[in-house]
Amino acid sequence: MPETLGEKLLKQRLVTEEQLATAIARQRLKGGRLGHNLVELGYISADELNAFFQVKPDVPKTIEETGLEASFIADLIMKHILHIGEFRIADVSERVKLPHSIVDSALETLRREKFIEVKGAAEYTKATYNFTITGQGKNRANELLDICRYVGPAPVPLDAYKKLVEIQTIKNIIVNEETVTQAFSHLILSPRLLRRLGPAISSGKAMFIYGPAGNGKTTIAETIGRVLPGTVYMPYAIIVGGQIITIYDPVTHIAVNSESASEQIDQRWIKIKRPVVMTGGELTLKTLDLDFNPISKFYEASLQMKANNGLFIVDDFGRQQIEPQHLLNRWIVPLERRTDFMTLHTGMKFDIPFDQIVIFATNLEPKNLVDEAFLRRIRYKIKIDHPTEEEYEAIFRKVAEANGIPFRKDMLDYLIKHYYKKYGVKFNACHPRDIIDHIIDDAHYYNREAQMNRESIDIAWENYFVEM
Repeated sequence: MPETLGEKLLKQRLVTEEQLATAIARQRLKGGRLGHNLVELGYISADELNAFFQVKPDVPKTIEETGLEASFIADLIMKHILHIGEFRIADVSERVKLPHSIVDSALETLRREKFIEVKGAAEYTKATYNFTITGQGKNRANELLDICRYVGPAPVPLDAYKKLVEIQTIKNIIVNEETVTQAFSHLILSPRLLRRLGPAISSGKAMFIYGPAGNGKTTIAETIGRVLPGTVYMPYAIIVGGQIITIYDPVTHIAVNSESASEQIDQRWIKIKRPVVMTGGELTLKTLDLDFNPISKFYEASLQMKANNGLFIVDDFGRQQIEPQHLLNRWIVPLERRTDFMTLHTGMKFDIPFDQIVIFATNLEPKNLVDEAFLRRIRYKIKIDHPTEEEYEAIFRKVAEANGIPFRKDMLDYLIKHYYKKYGVKFNACHPRDIIDHIIDDAHYYNREAQMNRESIDIAWENYFVEM
């Protein structure tokens, strides 16, 4: 089981057992998070608490501190240098993301074994040596590629990964009312809905966002991802039981530059914005497990591993290719214990942190998808309903102005009276965007200025809605 915040603070001697017990008692009485109660009691400062959750991976000074075997590092270097011609220590260090001293030691071993040789040097220092791979080295590198074709940054051990994920936990994010209000300012949402969303985001707990289609559930879920504060460190890859699992995905994760160019961290980790992973109807049980490539012979992390310390959005829940109950059975333990289990093709099982806000977004009724036992495990259930007429007008006005179309209240009244009320159609938050798009398309075709008038609204309605 992962260590609790209190256990971690005790281990680092930031608080005493007596102080921790007092803070826990205060938490039970007044609520809030343990860290907040420790700060309120004056046992730890807010700066000390924030620093505790912003631990960075230290640069390894020795091979032992990398958590890797010297032979593994040498083998990884062999695969890197196979096709790069002449190289220097700095070239290899950049590729494997290990310090020069550790790379130098590995290259010296390879040199003694006749796998590489020195071709020349600009000066009498090792840093300027030009190395090249030998014929014997090429044979060895090809043998290694047959075993595993991973050629990337050196991985970090599983324990190091678990430790940093737990420290960077999503449970300790601080989200206030001002931050949430600003993040959702581009949307027209009722104050009551914002009032409910704020605590849900701040809790770090799972939530159901449900309601009729076309009213912004996906947009709201994506906006929650932008609310998440701070950055986290993620490894390029980890090693478990001798098997490599890649985690960092440049398509999914957003790398950020360090605040200081002199910031010293273990280069096997990359600083990213808190991840936001979204999946929809393509989600299957297989995508929640490690993906082993039998050709390259290494793994790609599961979706929930890529989402650790961030947000995992299951969009269009209930429309996946598998039964919702089968999917939810897979999630019960991780959601409750915040720990998941993975299995290698060798049969080895291991646990990983399950540290993320999970959002299930659906336009189906939750009670028709899952049983009461599972709904209990979802802390927040938030319905996104049809907008009111006032909200609909505000959305329409905002969309029209964003597209450079003068908003006409009389034409909106015409639309509502002659179509919505006449045919009993409910307002949807997506309708203004789509109707305006139709008006723009029509104007472009006839090479005239897009305007809100009876003709453009009539055409837009006929094109957008099926016959009533």
